[in-house]
Amino acid sequence: MQYETVIGLEVHTELATQSKIFCACTTKFGGAANTHVCPVCSGMPGSLPVLNRAVVEYAIRTGLATHCAITRSTKFDRKNYFYPDLPKAYQISQLYQPICTDGWISITGAEGEAKRINIREIHMEEDAGKLVHDPWEDASLADFNRCGVPLLEIVSQPELRSASEAIDYIERLKAILEYTGVSDCKMQEGSLRADVNLSVRPVGSPVLGTRTEMKNINSLRAIARAIAAETARQIELIEDGGRVVQETRRWDDDAGESHAMRSKEDAQDYKYFPEPDLPPIEISEAQIEKIRAALPELPDDKKRRYIEAFGLPEYDTGILTGSIHLVRLFERTAQFCGDPKEAANWILGEVLRLLQQTQTLPEDMQFDPDALGKLILLVKQNTINRGTAKKVFAEVFQHNVEPESYVKANNLALVTDDGAIRETLRQMLAANEKSAAEYRAGKEQALQYLIGQGMRALRGQAPAQEVTRILKEMLA
Repeated sequence: MQYETVIGLEVHTELATQSKIFCACTTKFGGAANTHVCPVCSGMPGSLPVLNRAVVEYAIRTGLATHCAITRSTKFDRKNYFYPDLPKAYQISQLYQPICTDGWISITGAEGEAKRINIREIHMEEDAGKLVHDPWEDASLADFNRCGVPLLEIVSQPELRSASEAIDYIERLKAILEYTGVSDCKMQEGSLRADVNLSVRPVGSPVLGTRTEMKNINSLRAIARAIAAETARQIELIEDGGRVVQETRRWDDDAGESHAMRSKEDAQDYKYFPEPDLPPIEISEAQIEKIRAALPELPDDKKRRYIEAFGLPEYDTGILTGSIHLVRLFERTAQFCGDPKEAANWILGEVLRLLQQTQTLPEDMQFDPDALGKLILLVKQNTINRGTAKKVFAEVFQHNVEPESYVKANNLALVTDDGAIRETLRQMLAANEKSAAEYRAGKEQALQYLIGQGMRALRGQAPAQEVTRILKEMLA
């Protein structure tokens, strides 16, 4: 029997506000354990939450960027459950009136077609802390620094059908969040993570299978592996005569397998009720339109503009616009050198190669954003050739050197003095009389050999076209 995978994603993103959702504590990542806390986010009795206005604005911004309807009258609800890293034993979240509903994101489907994935809702909530497991002491220690960091939970409909579609959805959502400045989306720091809801069913069946949920997966590779493994586990279970149990599972990426954590709770198990310490939020049309007017150019719009204005291929623009950090580098480089196509070629070539080689994320690039544009101009002005430029860029990328100064200090500029080129070629021809004679006798291949010897004698520091021209003159 052939099976179909059905996937829905709950993506949690930490917002890039300076302070937490209900108190003034910093949201800065890291810090010594339990130093970014106060009576509110540590759940002390009698402490009261005060809503951070920026969280509401960021939620509206995200909703508008994902084609959602904005709920004019929204409120918070109390979600009751106990975990050691949640000191209040409840989470302030939204169930009944989430701030954004009925949006969508366009992805690329299995056949290369545009496919719309609907967003059921986006709601605001506070993050929990984390447990640090100490195997030496056989104990778990609680760090509450992350408690109260503002989150958006973005809930898709179960319309994804493969790991590749799920990854494409997350990458496009990640780009939107970065473009709008809502989140830094650093998955390695937990700023973006996903719960994967997955079930399988026979191909063609209209009935959804029993789903499982894999919690808090924070890398694209791990999400893809988790989807593949859980799909295989459920199919094997069904074909062996068993049944899938609705439950929450923990994905162990090192082992490449998931483990049952607890039976899956439904909304009623959390005993939701309206949060009594926070008033409802009324959002006016004027507020929404002000935020809409301030939205930046979003990834799909930017991609269309790059294709139309710069004549860039669709595939190339898809890669460039997939990261706001690559976009910023591209636009600055194109502006500096005046050649968008060459700027794109360098980013898609050398920049991506060095990012992969050094295992660096685009957001962690440290070099001066003007450096690549300067380097391209040095090539266009025949100050250096492309091969030398690649070597110089490697130094720019790794050590943030200034291109012109580095070229001058290392004597890398092209030799453009006609007399100097001729003298070097004269010496080279004297050492290669046989090849020179063969060329004069009509053996065209000998010219390529002599050009190569000439470039070697000049240490690659003369324009190849000039070397070719002068050699032909001297051999005439």
